[in-house]
Amino acid sequence: MSPAHRRDLARQAKKEEGCSQRQVCRFFEINRSTFRYEAKFPSPYRFAVEQAIVRLSHEYPEWGADKIGRLVRNENHRVINDRVRQVRRQEGLLVPPPKKKQRRLGQSTGRHPQKASYPGHVWTWDFIHDWTLKGGCCRILSVVDEYTRQAHCLHVARHIGSKTVQALMEKMIDKYGAPDFIRSDNGPEFIGRSLGEWLKEQGIKTLYIDSGSLWQNGDVESFNDKFRRECLGREIFYTLTECWVVVNDWKRKYNQVRPHRSLGMLTPVEFAKNHSNRAKILPALRPTTSTPVESCTTAPA
Repeated sequence: MSPAHRRDLARQAKKEEGCSQRQVCRFFEINRSTFRYEAKFPSPYRFAVEQAIVRLSHEYPEWGADKIGRLVRNENHRVINDRVRQVRRQEGLLVPPPKKKQRRLGQSTGRHPQKASYPGHVWTWDFIHDWTLKGGCCRILSVVDEYTRQAHCLHVARHIGSKTVQALMEKMIDKYGAPDFIRSDNGPEFIGRSLGEWLKEQGIKTLYIDSGSLWQNGDVESFNDKFRRECLGREIFYTLTECWVVVNDWKRKYNQVRPHRSLGMLTPVEFAKNHSNRAKILPALRPTTSTPVESCTTAPA
């Protein structure tokens, strides 16, 4: 409760209850000088200054007290910025803090599987950024099969939009077959309406991770870490063409030469080939009454 409010209550109690001034001041915990204070009517000059502050604050609502104070002084009024802040606070004219923009999030069309169970079950894609020596940006689109760890794509370009992503996806589907799911973050290239409709036509369900939850896309984040540590962090690119050559050479070594501990020290291509051979042999060994094994997409050697 403000002192002015307590003063009004004390005066009302003194008038209605017949208490002394000392008693009501002690009860409402105010000084006797506060009880006797009479507010002075503002002078015309002070009123004009306050009106100028209010008028300019309404005219420029996004400006702070310093700028409003400068405009008031330009109108030949003498006022300090602290007084401007006081008047704006009393009138409720403080500048609200800027609201953080809300990013549009993609709508998943499938339920998130915890882990890929066969080749072509879940693909995951993401962007990696680097720079050439001349200052140009290099965007690299990585697409990885979560089960075989095989890198299906490392596309290098200055700019990669949703149409380019769709064109690259068409080439990968022709080569490796369409995956059941594709997992990604909420980047604008991945949540475009046209790309989403095209994926739906191909029978591919989308899995968008929660905002700020990179661990939900851990496979591609792990791949990106290896890619940056073993390739991008060791090379200086003078041109985009040089970057393209080096990146694709590393992709070949990663898929065909580099053993992967989680794959039993096999390369991704060897692991995919072994899994494909087992998928072809197992149906012949099963009784005819059993349900046949669902065929899996075979990654090329």
